[in-house]
Amino acid sequence: MKTLLKRSIPLIMAIGLFTSCGDMTKKVEDKLKALHAKAEQLDSLVNREYERVLTLDTLINFENEKIEKLDSLINKSSSRIDSIANKKIELLEKIVDKKK
Repeated sequence: MKTLLKRSIPLIMAIGLFTSCGDMTKKVEDKLKALHAKAEQLDSLVNREYERVLTLDTLINFENEKIEKLDSLINKSSSRIDSIANKKIELLEKIVDKKK
């Protein structure tokens, strides 16, 4: 009876240990599944925000092109105005020189 008891105690302890390890394994698996789900949500969020950044970048490039066109138009207009003003100044100088 004593030998049976001596052999049973380690067996019972081993069963208890394996049972607790099984519970711990289940908890770890549950935590890993939850972590994986959160990682997928975060990945989805990052992808959506990345798409928004690309859209914003496209819009910025489009607006930049419009600004460059307007800048070119302003430079051309400014050159024309300068040319017209210089011609008028030359005419005024000729008129002033004739009066002298």
